[in-house]
Amino acid sequence: MSFLQDPSFFTMGMWSIGAGALGAAALALLLANTDVFLSKPRKAELEYLEDIDLKTLEKEPKTFKAKDLWAKNGAVIMAVRRPGCFLCRAEAADLSSLKAKLDALGVPLYAVVKEQVKEEVKDFQPYFKGEIFLDEKKKFYGPERRKMMFMGLIRLGVWYNSFRAWNGGFSGNLEGEGFILGGVFVIGSGKQGVLLEHREKEFGDKVNPLSVLEAVKKIKPQTPASGNS
Repeated sequence: MSFLQDPSFFTMGMWSIGAGALGAAALALLLANTDVFLSKPRKAELEYLEDIDLKTLEKEPKTFKAKDLWAKNGAVIMAVRRPGCFLCRAEAADLSSLKAKLDALGVPLYAVVKEQVKEEVKDFQPYFKGEIFLDEKKKFYGPERRKMMFMGLIRLGVWYNSFRAWNGGFSGNLEGEGFILGGVFVIGSGKQGVLLEHREKEFGDKVNPLSVLEAVKKIKPQTPASGNS
């Protein structure tokens, strides 16, 4: 047992433990930056989206079915993860940059939020050039809600997205629920269906505006039925 009295034995043991811990941390960091642990989104069928109840944000809110938003001319709809988030504000501004082109094509731009906290929706409105509605049951964030918790803090993509938003001059706060991931939909008129479904895979994972425009150009506006003479 003389080796127990050798200081180099303990030094080597501590080094081995430290190296093992460092290796485990490196592996965890590597895996956290792949899609291995990300929950896979389940695509939303048109029938599911049509039946969602939405509310207006007036003092006396009105409830209506989501299908009313796209029935005639289709729609672009952003499911906002958290209105106070500077990353969500950056994405809203990106989508809003398409507003003139969407107007020219006759396609409206909308957003849904999952809650009303203080003045968060009002403070979000300057970044978003469309009407905003409340989705209390969080249906637009399903059919299976996906969350990103603290793993988002060690994903390089999130840090890159954050730097890009900060560099763009966006700021925010920590008010409200922000773990349930959002997305963007382009939905055709009537029964045309979902033409684009972008689901956030991490914080700040923005939709490509060009993809939105390509999908919008596929929308076929509903023509009113001709009456009998």
